[in-house]
Amino acid sequence: MERQVYLEDIPYEEARQAFLTPFAGRVMPPETLPVPECAGRVTAAPVFARLSSPHYHAAAMDGVAVAAKVTFGASETSPVRLTVGEDAFWVDTGDPLPPGTNAVIMVEDLHELPGGELEIIQAVSPWENVRLLGEDMVQTELILPANHRLRPVDLGALLAGGATAIAVRRRPRVAILPTGTELVPPGKEPAPGEIIEFNSTIFAAQVKEWGAEPVVFPITPDDYELIKARVAQAAGAADVILINAGSSAGSEDFSARVIGELGRLFVHGAATRPGKPVILGSVQGKPTIGVPGYPASAVLALELYLKPLLTRLLGLPPEEPPKVTARLARSLTSPLGVDEFVRVKLGPVGPHLMATPLPRGAALTTSLVRADGILKVPRGSEGIKAGAQVEVSLLKSEMEIRGTVVAVGSHDLTLDIIANLLREKYPEFTLSSAHVGSLGGLLALRRGEAHLAGTHLLDEETGEYNIPYLKRYLPEEEVYLITLVYREQGLLVPPGNPKEIRTLADLTRPDVTFINRQKGAGTRVLLDRALKEEGIDPQKIQGYQREEYTHTAVAAAVKSGAADVGLGVLSAARALELDFIPWRAERYDLAIPAVYLDHPGVRAVLSIIQSPEFKEQVTALGGYDLRDTGKIQWPRRGEEDARPAGTGD
Repeated sequence: MERQVYLEDIPYEEARQAFLTPFAGRVMPPETLPVPECAGRVTAAPVFARLSSPHYHAAAMDGVAVAAKVTFGASETSPVRLTVGEDAFWVDTGDPLPPGTNAVIMVEDLHELPGGELEIIQAVSPWENVRLLGEDMVQTELILPANHRLRPVDLGALLAGGATAIAVRRRPRVAILPTGTELVPPGKEPAPGEIIEFNSTIFAAQVKEWGAEPVVFPITPDDYELIKARVAQAAGAADVILINAGSSAGSEDFSARVIGELGRLFVHGAATRPGKPVILGSVQGKPTIGVPGYPASAVLALELYLKPLLTRLLGLPPEEPPKVTARLARSLTSPLGVDEFVRVKLGPVGPHLMATPLPRGAALTTSLVRADGILKVPRGSEGIKAGAQVEVSLLKSEMEIRGTVVAVGSHDLTLDIIANLLREKYPEFTLSSAHVGSLGGLLALRRGEAHLAGTHLLDEETGEYNIPYLKRYLPEEEVYLITLVYREQGLLVPPGNPKEIRTLADLTRPDVTFINRQKGAGTRVLLDRALKEEGIDPQKIQGYQREEYTHTAVAAAVKSGAADVGLGVLSAARALELDFIPWRAERYDLAIPAVYLDHPGVRAVLSIIQSPEFKEQVTALGGYDLRDTGKIQWPRRGEEDARPAGTGD
């Protein structure tokens, strides 16, 4: 099969325009539905009131209906008496006014006398405490225009105006075609080379959220004729077609060719990152998108091209996500000529809303899950410097983001337990944890980019954990150092330890491949000190330059066979069913600037680490010692400093 290449590499605004223009003015036909079934639907025609609301003069209060003129002159010194059944008539809220009356006196303004008489000391005006006919809406009045997305309150207004069934736009049917011989359905254990097919589930949920109806087809293997037949079938069953995967330039990427043969190909390749290999065209007059296979690329492609298409088909105006201004936590580099969309975590730290870029791999679903917003690096820029003000399009509510506690520093699995318990016990807060290593965490505190940092840095000269580094990197800051856990570091090896690795000296063997942690990580500092003490040259360790940012990533490298051994904690070894060779115990602390000790989210975190639930779940992980959890290691001032480990006393 001849390898296909990108036809174009154009700005996404031009690509989107090329895709949308052929379908300009196309909207979905109407269908008539009962009003109670119309929530979230879009009106296909204006709706006018069939009835006035209310359709009679109605009492707005409990009391008596009267002709207002009979109350004139009433005062405390000259009360007026009314006779029930003659010039005053009892009514409840919502009752029609009796003939000859035009006002209601509230029951609390009445004084009942013997013999069926009432006394009042204040007059009422005509139509006082009365809901006039048509007060809400008048018969033939417009209730809702066409192209209006119906909210719950709209349904009530429609029924009040006498509308029981209305014309709404039919939901666009969106065919979703997952393709790829390597795909297996969820629930099946994937073999090496196989991938669980989950993109169609993401797509279907997005399609529903945007007001359309997904039609998910079975997985189609990489066979040109099968894919072509399936696309033709989809064109007859749907209004829009999504072909997932096969959009790049590989020998089995057939989407562009299929679209070109069955219809028209508008665009193949847009200048975006991720999402470059998108395909835009039509099949049998139906808008068709060749969606890249990687999740981050796919989700962005749907946001850029499918969402505005569906909005138009429903007759709605373009939607823009809410935006905030934030300060970039670290520098971003970006290639010229490409609009790059970077997902970020957001969190308020001091006076600033900090935006921390997430990993940018197009295949990373975790970045999609963790992201609070998206910032765009324009194609004319080579990047954005740390500290710059950036505009971020929000993916979550600003209120939720404002409740974020920002943790930057060393990775540990106990942080995941804290994050979950925080959400359970204090739903108004979330923990955002960025793993940049212990030293990176302390530098983030110095720059004012985090509320707290996990650290386990061993000082070579003193043999003391963390405190010398606080003095060195945060000499002007008052920072509390609170122990989270003691943990066991060791060598992570495959089950059975097939290469019989026992000591650090074994790392220099030519048949052993190592996976390291990044510079500045406490584990890396610990390793480098030990290598120096034992006189081992790091350059003799095969794989010493290969770095990962978390204990679980190191464990995954060993699990996959990409490395024979790595250094990490017991809980990571257990999580991925690896063998563990104990090496050294170390203290893992939380460094918290004093200025944030009274931050309610930080106080909640400190409360969590003292809770029985936290200690129970950490113990279950294995490899942890909780004897000093919550203890202040610095500053050493005595009992008066027990405050940070409490909950606000």
